[in-house]
Amino acid sequence: MLPAGARDLFEDVVGPLGCLDGPEDLGLYAYDGGVDSHPPDLVLFPASVEDVSAIARIAHELRIPLVARGAATGLSGGSIPCHGGVAVAFARMNRILEIDLENECAIVEPGVVNLHITEAVEEQGYFFAPDPCSRRACTVGGNLAENSGGPHAPAYGVTTNHVLGLEFVLPGGAIVQTGGKQPDLPGYDLTGLLTGSEGAIALVTKIIVRLTRKPEATRIALAVYDSVEAAVRTVAEIANQGIAPAALELFDGPILRTIEEATPAGYPADASAVLLVELAGEREQVKEQVERVREACLLAGPRKFRVARTPKERDPLWKGRHDALGALGRLSPAYYVPDGVVPRSEIPGALAFIREVSERYGLSIGRIVHAADGALEPVILFDPRRPRDPEKARAAGEEILRYSIRVGGSITGGHGVGMEKVGLMGQLFSRESLAMMRNLQLAFDPAGILNPGKVLPAGE
Repeated sequence: MLPAGARDLFEDVVGPLGCLDGPEDLGLYAYDGGVDSHPPDLVLFPASVEDVSAIARIAHELRIPLVARGAATGLSGGSIPCHGGVAVAFARMNRILEIDLENECAIVEPGVVNLHITEAVEEQGYFFAPDPCSRRACTVGGNLAENSGGPHAPAYGVTTNHVLGLEFVLPGGAIVQTGGKQPDLPGYDLTGLLTGSEGAIALVTKIIVRLTRKPEATRIALAVYDSVEAAVRTVAEIANQGIAPAALELFDGPILRTIEEATPAGYPADASAVLLVELAGEREQVKEQVERVREACLLAGPRKFRVARTPKERDPLWKGRHDALGALGRLSPAYYVPDGVVPRSEIPGALAFIREVSERYGLSIGRIVHAADGALEPVILFDPRRPRDPEKARAAGEEILRYSIRVGGSITGGHGVGMEKVGLMGQLFSRESLAMMRNLQLAFDPAGILNPGKVLPAGE
C-alpha cells in the first residue's frame, strides 16, 4: 500500500491520464509472460526523462518500490511488482529520436518495439540485430534489461553487443549519460553494467543502439528428421566442419506440429525434428556454405533437405519459428519456459534429460534449442486449473536448470533471472560473488527500491 498522499504527488507529475489505480487496471499489470503474478499499487506512464526523474525522486524519498515495465513479454517474472509499489510503464516513451546511418546507430526511447527499428532502416540496407522471438511486441528497454538474444545471437551477439550508450535515472532523480555514438570511450563501462541488470540499478530513458548492415546474401536450409538424435548429430557435424551459421534452430515433433497447425510454414507434421539453418554473408561464401551444410545434414540421414532462396520461401519458415510459443496456446492454457544454457557438446544429454523429466512429471515438454550456442527453450505445458500442475511445472523447470548448471551451463540464455530463477543464483555463484553484486547494486540504489526481489537472492 502506498503512503498517504503519494498518489497525488505522482499524479502531479504524469497527470490524471498517466496514472492508473483501479483494481481492474492493476490486474492487467500483475503479470508478464512467466508463471507468477502480483499487482502493483499504482501504474504510471511517464512521457519524458523529466517525468521519470520526478517519479524516482518521490519514490526514493518515500521508499516506494519502482518496477520498470515495457511490453511484459518477458518469461522470468522480471517486470512483475512482487513487492507492490509503482509500475513505471514506458508505453508513452516509444519514439525513435534519431537515425544516424553515417555512424550506423539510432537513438531510441525504451518503449520502442524491437522490430520497429529494423522497419525504419531496412530500405537503407540496415537492421537491428538482436531478434528475440517476441520482437514484434517486445521493447528495446526490455531487451536491454534482460540482455535478450534470439536465434541470431551466435552470429551477431546479444543486446549488449548492440548498445553504445544510455541515458538513465537513478533513485533520487539524478539523470546520467554514459557511452555515446563513438565506441571505446574512456571510463567505466556503465553501459555494459546496466545492460542485463533487469531494472535493479537504474531506470533507462534513452538508448543508443548499433545498426548493422544487411548481408549480401541469405539462405535458409530446412532439414527434416525422423529422430531428434539424428538432428543433434547434424548440429555436431556442422560444428566439426567449422561452419558458422547465422542461426541454427532445432525443434522437435510436438513443437513443429503446433507451428504448422497455427501458421502453415512448410514443416512436415509427421516428422520427429527439424533443423532450421540460416547462412548469411558474401554471396560466394554463402553458396559454398550451403553445400557444406547439405553434406553435413546428409551424413545423419535426413528425410528431406531443401534450401529456401527467396524471401517468399524463407519468411514462412521464420514466421513459424517466431510464432512457436504463441501457437502453443492451442495445446495448453499455460506454459513455463526455463531457458537454461548448456555447452554445445552437452545438447544430446540435455534433450534426453528433458524427455526423462517430461515422463517423470507427466507433463508435455516441447524442445526448442538455439543449437549453435546451446541455449535451451524447453516449453513445459500445464493447466493452472488442475491441482498440483503449476507446482509440477516449476519443479520440472528447476530440475532442467539444475542440470544445466551441473554440466557447465547457465540458468538463462536471454530471458533473465527475474523472480522465477532467483533461488538458483546461489547454485551458480559463490556467496562472495553474490555479495559483490549486491554491493554494486546498492551503490546505485542504496534504499533497494528498484525492482526488489529480482536477480539476487534476499540477504545476499
